[in-house]
Amino acid sequence: MSTTDRRTFLQTAGLAGMFSAMSPAALAQSTSATATHEVAKSTPLPDKPQHSIRFGVIGLDHYHIMSMTAAVQRGGGQLVAFYATDPKQIADFRARFGDVKLARSEDEIIGNKSLQLVAGAPIPDQRTPLGIRVMRAGKDFLSDKPAIVTLEQLAEVRRTIRETGRKFAIMYSERLEVPAAVHAGELIQQGAIGRVVQTVNLAPHQINQPNSAGRPAWFYDKARYGGILTDIGSHQADQFLFYTGSTKAQVVAAQTGNFAHPQYPKFEDFGDMMLTGNGGTGYVRVDWFTPDGLGVWGDGRLFILGTQGYIELRKYVNVASGLPGGNHLYIVDGKQARYIDCRNVPLPFGPQFVADIVNRTQTAQDQEQALLAAELVLTAQKNATRPLIV
Repeated sequence: MSTTDRRTFLQTAGLAGMFSAMSPAALAQSTSATATHEVAKSTPLPDKPQHSIRFGVIGLDHYHIMSMTAAVQRGGGQLVAFYATDPKQIADFRARFGDVKLARSEDEIIGNKSLQLVAGAPIPDQRTPLGIRVMRAGKDFLSDKPAIVTLEQLAEVRRTIRETGRKFAIMYSERLEVPAAVHAGELIQQGAIGRVVQTVNLAPHQINQPNSAGRPAWFYDKARYGGILTDIGSHQADQFLFYTGSTKAQVVAAQTGNFAHPQYPKFEDFGDMMLTGNGGTGYVRVDWFTPDGLGVWGDGRLFILGTQGYIELRKYVNVASGLPGGNHLYIVDGKQARYIDCRNVPLPFGPQFVADIVNRTQTAQDQEQALLAAELVLTAQKNATRPLIV
């Protein structure tokens, strides 16, 4: 077909007519690729924890504390006591972990010399002050994210770490507690896609999940939760640093906005940022716009571009694929396209973290990298512009 005839054909028949004229075999060849299906093969964890510590919990304001507590227990942690004041939070925690002792105050836990660790998920702006008190009492601290909501708090955390030698760990659960994210790290370490060039993280969230009682007032106050980039974006900054192997990084650009919640003027429902580091580049988008029809709280997706291939994670759902649940990993390299079911990949953070507390190592989480992730989102949040369309 000549160029003129082809142009005339497209104009008169349209793309739909052109596709209907093609054979099914030709369409299949031009629009689809076959990926092999496999189950992830990861090194299993020991049947029993190799180490043991005693720990307490303070603050149940975010229910991430449930998975944080479970991770420490998997690693050999013995939960001794917890402190909270909300009756529902107390009842839910005991329903999960049994008839654990309820302390009379935070000080009862912080002052307990038999404990090596305190884990906490109070309201975000209270996490750094709690961690400072814990470290100065000679204990390590594991915080929910965001663990730090201002650059001034970050400076205080770094100073206290230097002065006490204690750990200020942050549970970036979207990498540490997601099997597909764990396996992606293993593949990258094996050189499966060459050198990582860029990460792209899309992290939509749902404000009120079905059957929930809604969010507390602090959730809508940026001074309390730190802003959307500080809060949700901390997960993505951690992943950018980890997968690119960056030890130095900076924010190129950032923006935040409130598109759909004018009744909460201190709230942000959208944010994005561009990052660059000495190991690669990154783009992050976070939002609170997951619709009810999805069926889960968010369609988290991660794209990792390498010099010899790429990886995509569908962490929590794989829309319209026919594949159930989450933890779906796709990898394409110079030889083939593969789909890997990662649901049964073991989660090493708990055992590694308990071992780090005992041995004073940094296998589960590098302290400087964890705080650099916090510094990136705090800087992005501080300097973010507002979209013109808000």
